[in-house]
Amino acid sequence: MSRIKNFFRKNNGDINWPLTVLMFILAVVTIFGPLYMTLMIAVKDPSQMDNVLSWPTKFNWHNFSDAWKLTDYPQKFLNTLFITVINLIFTVFTNSLAAYAITRKRSQSKFFNAMYYYFISAMFIPFNVIMLPLVKQASLFNLDNILGITFIYIIFGLPMNTFLYTGFIKKIPVALDEAAEIDGATPLQVFRYVIFPMLKPVHATVAILSFMWTWNDFLMPLILLSKPEQQTLQLSQYIFQGQFSTQYNLAFASYLLVILPVLLIYIFFQKWIIAGVTDGAVK
Repeated sequence: MSRIKNFFRKNNGDINWPLTVLMFILAVVTIFGPLYMTLMIAVKDPSQMDNVLSWPTKFNWHNFSDAWKLTDYPQKFLNTLFITVINLIFTVFTNSLAAYAITRKRSQSKFFNAMYYYFISAMFIPFNVIMLPLVKQASLFNLDNILGITFIYIIFGLPMNTFLYTGFIKKIPVALDEAAEIDGATPLQVFRYVIFPMLKPVHATVAILSFMWTWNDFLMPLILLSKPEQQTLQLSQYIFQGQFSTQYNLAFASYLLVILPVLLIYIFFQKWIIAGVTDGAVK
């Protein structure tokens, strides 16, 4: 953080205002530029698509209601929300519990040490390599549905989350575990009442990553969810793509409807999101 602050200061310690203003303008253009273009296309008529950056001659707000109806937004939203919420609940508890067991037993057991490297190695396997086996196995075990894909997300997030949790847990003194065990706590109670509350910063990090991945994912629902009534918001965008044309105005209106819940969540919970990320970094 100090290096970043020094980057915007001159040798005499004064703020380098030209550089600061330039970086601010670049940040605004990078962040709000795509949003502006998306909004402009979303409120235009197809005949106004010659210049996507120009101000529309008429705002067609009905594009949003048309996109809402065509995508069956309420049903797709509930499907996506169900998958995301269930994934977050089980991911935070199960992945942290697995990481706790691995961290505390790695130095004592070759099995847990091997399990750690086994999970971490899965991070280097591209998803494209396992798509076909995943489809066959999901069909075999009846996991190609909205509930099955939820638990597949939990499993696929285990490698990265194990890496994050173990790095945090190993900095927590083992003496806390031993003190709780002396008081009669079982290993599960030690984790539930001592370790789990101390993991709030990394809980926030894992929850953010899991939420963004699950909510925005397109590929896994595409290969696993074949029934229209179980599809997610991302899959519903296909309806605007025809064989010979694309309804760009309705498609971009639908895109805004998809990202709106994410923006609202960040606006209302940014205090806890930023605190969780920064606390995790400091820890």
